[in-house]
Amino acid sequence: MMSLNTLIFDVDGTLADTERDGHRPSFNLAFQEFGLDWEWTVPLYGELLAVTGGKERIRHYVAHYHPEQLSDIHFDELVLQLHQSKTRHYLALLEKGAIPLRPGVRRLLHEARQAGLTLAIATTTTPENVASLLSTALGPESPGWFKVIAAGDIVSAKKPAPDIYLWTLDALGISAQEALAFEDSENGLRSACAAGLTTLVTINEYTQGQDFSGAGAVLSDLGEPH
Repeated sequence: MMSLNTLIFDVDGTLADTERDGHRPSFNLAFQEFGLDWEWTVPLYGELLAVTGGKERIRHYVAHYHPEQLSDIHFDELVLQLHQSKTRHYLALLEKGAIPLRPGVRRLLHEARQAGLTLAIATTTTPENVASLLSTALGPESPGWFKVIAAGDIVSAKKPAPDIYLWTLDALGISAQEALAFEDSENGLRSACAAGLTTLVTINEYTQGQDFSGAGAVLSDLGEPH
């Protein structure tokens, strides 16, 4: 029987509560920058989180709320530019220290490193967002703690497809039985489980009512902050 040697973390909502107070207002600032009267309220953004990936989320929103935009020949370019703008605003928030780690994350990462466990990340957020969050919250050397950081569009099929986790396992050179995944959402759980990973879920405001059948455990957080 293989023993646990690796921890694989999602980022948004898992390492930090980035969605409500980070990504959501950053999307709204991007919309304003491009002269659009779109606004993603807290409840609406909760619904949009059913769609994984920022660019995919914009397309889903437009299809349901502003379908006339879909016929614009420059629509795909607009989506890309909006997402790039949103990322700039989000990174500015991170640099201000406006998005702290969730309780217990810092302690768990340090304890895992002391125990000799391998750390990895599997997320749909951009590599820039991951590096900035880690560096701001844990120090500039912290991205180097993670043997593999699988982020952004490194695979085409986003969660709940298992692709990002399968890619991560392959890059690590390990089997699913050697790792434990940390997620915060139903889509993330389904992705990790489909890759064969035992998964621990830490719920947040947006995901607390979702179906976490199949999770190894469902917790409110990872314990005390320190």
